[in-house]
Amino acid sequence: MDTITLIKQAHLGDKKARDKLLIENTGLIWSVVRRFLNRGHEGEDLFQIGCIGMLKAIDRFDLDYKVAFSTYAVPLITGEIRRFLRDDGIIKISRTIKENQVKIIGETEKFKEKNKREPTIEEIAKGCNLSKEDVVTAIESLREVESIYRETDSSDGKTTNIIDKIEAENKSEDIVVDKMFVEEILDSLNETERKIIVLRYFQNKTQAQIAELIGKNQVQVSRMEKKILLNLKEKFFK
Repeated sequence: MDTITLIKQAHLGDKKARDKLLIENTGLIWSVVRRFLNRGHEGEDLFQIGCIGMLKAIDRFDLDYKVAFSTYAVPLITGEIRRFLRDDGIIKISRTIKENQVKIIGETEKFKEKNKREPTIEEIAKGCNLSKEDVVTAIESLREVESIYRETDSSDGKTTNIIDKIEAENKSEDIVVDKMFVEEILDSLNETERKIIVLRYFQNKTQAQIAELIGKNQVQVSRMEKKILLNLKEKFFK
């Protein structure tokens, strides 16, 4: 089943389709997580935060977008991890509380998706196997950084906040870095390989559609895609 079909089903409330999309995109999440390693957090913690970004991408993706889902998802995964790291840098808290916060954020997202409402403290504590006191402490620590997201009126009459200013400063650099990274990947491929990757991941074509466009069969395209991705993984994501 292709990505778009799964997204359609997920938008209709199919939890299995949503979970399958998450599982199928774990490689993409890890490729983003690796950019943020060696910053004082375990890779698994960052991966859990990245999963939250991926779930948001699944829920928010507009099927009318003229971009591949993976292209849309990467900024949301990156943004979720950046916010987590930025908040941690602004308010210094213990490692135990940080770990509890990761559990609570993940459990809250899962609970809301399943029950269509916010969980109580007791429900979060039960889901995370924590005491109510530990949950309250972690939540209060998260609330300490809420002010950086609070909107205020700027001199030009527009609403803004601290986080917007910080992200605006980093946005241009991030775009340049990401563009250079994509160009480097594409430049490392031959003409046929590049065409397959562009069609598959930037134009959201199926393997069958690509096969017809390049004069191959679907099995050949599948094998070629796997080989290309394996080579790229070894070259860029070790």
